[in-house]
Formats: sequence, structure tokens, C-alpha cells
Amino acid sequence: MIPRRNRLRVQLTLLYAIPFFATGAVLSSIPLFGAESTAPAGSAATQPEQHPPLETHGSLTSTAIALAVLTVLSLLVGWWVAGRFLRPLRTLTATAREISATNLDRRLGLADRKDEYGELGETLDDLFARLGMAFESQRRFVANASHELRTPLTAERALLQVALADPAADPEELRRACAEVLELGRRQERLIDALLTLASSEQGVERRLPFDLGALVSEAVDARRDEAAARGIRLTATVSAAPVVGDPNLVGSLVANLLDNALRHNVRGGRVEVGVGGGALSVGNDGPVVPADEVDGLFEPFRQMGGDRIGNTAGHGLGLAIVRAIANAHGAALTATPRRAGAGGLDITVTFPALGR
Repeated sequence: MIPRRNRLRVQLTLLYAIPFFATGAVLSSIPLFGAESTAPAGSAATQPEQHPPLETHGSLTSTAIALAVLTVLSLLVGWWVAGRFLRPLRTLTATAREISATNLDRRLGLADRKDEYGELGETLDDLFARLGMAFESQRRFVANASHELRTPLTAERALLQVALADPAADPEELRRACAEVLELGRRQERLIDALLTLASSEQGVERRLPFDLGALVSEAVDARRDEAAARGIRLTATVSAAPVVGDPNLVGSLVANLLDNALRHNVRGGRVEVGVGGGALSVGNDGPVVPADEVDGLFEPFRQMGGDRIGNTAGHGLGLAIVRAIANAHGAALTATPRRAGAGGLDITVTFPALGR
């Protein structure tokens, strides 16, 4: 059984040694073939020799010895060449294993090499960088989720403790405390539902059904007109039929989160403009100015802009993260761009693949 560590080296050794041995064997056998095809001087060329001459026996012995030496030499040279060839690969493997186990911030540092090893090193460095970013994002997500879940619990406990510690509390005060506790509980339910939606959307789409994106958006817009009017926001929609394929429930969550985000993160007297056509959904709002370098960060979990937006405390910070996860699960293109300079707001467009793809 060849050790796993040396299997590739043995294969390369044979790959180098066999052609070298075959070439040497052919060259060593040429004199022998020449001796067998010649006849002694003065004899008839048509009469073959009954017994090989002594010189032929000597040639056979010499050839056999040469082939044996050539076999050993070809294997030794092949083994050495294979080791030299694989040495950088083993060093790279050992370093990559150490990086993955101890420190993802470290790099292989093979950018100076202009060969296949350098290309492999750059690829692994990019992989380590993405892994490091993913792990850091996961740590932030866990920390933020823990904070978001713990804050309502702390507030609930404080309300109940204050209400129970007051011996003179009347029924009205107790009812008010219970109402606040119930509201905090509903906030936790919304957060948990959002976390479940995010988790399910990141798992991909299990079923794909044809449906009309325009009809789904029109229903969601009509359900939010009263909220828009209460916030002093003008909600307009230009919707046409847009047949797409996907999970209607997940796409409904995408639409709902886009609209809720546009309403909550807006300014009083602002606008929300919704458009559907050709498999593309666009939602724009008139919120505060969004710096271009902060747009991508808005799609990270629990990332929100400044506290001067309407209803900022009502959100859970997962809306746009859910939008991105659902769009990725459907293979849809997601773009977000700040509106014209000085006007503020954000335009988000989700383009679903054409029907039949």
C-alpha cells in the first residue's frame, strides 16, 4: 500500500522513468540487433548461423546489465525530479492547512511567482479572504441577533419588576405595563419571523411555480396605502403583468420587505415609487442622502442608516438582508443606487430571470 502522501510522487516517478527507460532500452538494443543481422565474411548471406557467436552472448549480457542499471537509474532520477516538482506544492499545502486552522488573516505570499503555483497561491489567498469576511460577518450577525433578542427581554423584565414592586399600583397602571410587555413580545415575534425568513431564503428555492409578479406587487402596494397616508408619504405604483417563475411566498416576502423599508426609511412628505415590468421590480424612496460607499452595507443584517428616518425603531434591521437572500436564491440581479446628489433616497431594482430559463 503506497502512503497517500507519496501517491502522486510515485505516479510522477513512473511518468518520468518509463519513457526514459524505454528510450534507453531501444538505444541499448540497437547494437544487438545489428549483430544478429550480420554474417561472417566469406559466408553465404542466405545461410543463417546455427549458433550465435561468443560476441553475441557478450552483447546480450552487456545489454541486460545496461538495462538493469538503466532501470534503477531512471527510477532514482524520476523519484528525485518528482520530489523537486512536488516540494513547492507540499509547502503550499502545509501553509494553507496552518492558515485554515489558526489565522485566516495570514496569506501564502506567492504573488511574486509567475507560474501555476503562484496562480494557485493567489486563488487560495482570495478564498481565505472571503472565508475571513464570511466568518467575521457571521460573528457580527450572532452578536447583533443576541443583542436584538436580549433587549426586549430586559425591557420586559424591568417593566414587570417595576409594576410588581409598587404596592400602590392601580389596575390601570398594571394594564399599561402589560400592554407594553405585549408590544415588546410582538416585536420579538417579528424579529424571530424575520430570522426564520432569512434562514429559509438562504437555503434556496425548493419549489418553482409560475406566477404574476405584477399582481403580487399590486396586492402588496394596496395593503400599505393606509400606512403610507398615515406617514404622510405619497405611494405611487406603475405595474404591468410580469410572469416569472419562483417561490411566490418568498418573493412576497421580498416585495413586502422592500416596501416596508421604503416607507420606514423615508422623510415626511416624501415619495415611494414602485414599478414592475419585464420581470423587473423597482422601488425608490425619498429618504435622507445615502453615501454610495454605504449602500452595500445596508444589505447586511441589522444594518440601518441614521436615526432621523421615520419609524426607524419599528424595523428589525433584516429587511434588505432578506431581500438580497431571496434574490440570490432565485438567481435575480439586485442593484441599489443612491438617488441624484442632494435629493436623498435609494433606488432598488430586482430583475428576475426571464420565464422559461
